[in-house]
Amino acid sequence: MLALALGWLLKCPPLAKFRWDVFDALLGITAALPMLLLFFACIRWPLGPLGKIKRVAEEFIRPLFAGATVLELGILSFAAGIGEEMLFRGLAQPLLERWIGIVGGVAVASLLFGLLHPMTAAYVLLAGAIGAYLGWLTIASGNLLCPIVAHGVYDWVALVVLLRQRRATMPPAAPAVSQASPPMP
Repeated sequence: MLALALGWLLKCPPLAKFRWDVFDALLGITAALPMLLLFFACIRWPLGPLGKIKRVAEEFIRPLFAGATVLELGILSFAAGIGEEMLFRGLAQPLLERWIGIVGGVAVASLLFGLLHPMTAAYVLLAGAIGAYLGWLTIASGNLLCPIVAHGVYDWVALVVLLRQRRATMPPAAPAVSQASPPMP
């Protein structure tokens, strides 16, 4: 809603470069793969600042979504993908490109994207790099659908993996103790 309202005020509709196209949707799914490889590397080899990102995710992200189903995570992930891509790649990037050119527009929109993901300093940098990747994907495809799908798929898979990893590493629940009297010999 914010992207739509700002787009209306600034005369820059955030969905101007959006069109439904099966090829571009598939391209978006494929474009999620490099981001997911980076995610899996971060959780598999949490070295240095990546370890802090993993700890923050375990301490804050997991509890936040612990009760969510896979479907609910999917809906949330795609809503975030739609909203954030409309705001950053559909609105901010085109406005900035008009004022400072394509490279500057992608760079500043990506910086803003990173700064609005302040989980850790390293995560701000990673999110900024992912923002640049999604910005160039928008330019290369000419369709906002590609980064929306890539973003949504990435978020969904990452959340499902984080939550399933937690469930797999949690100790089994202790057996319930019966309140009934012990059996008589």
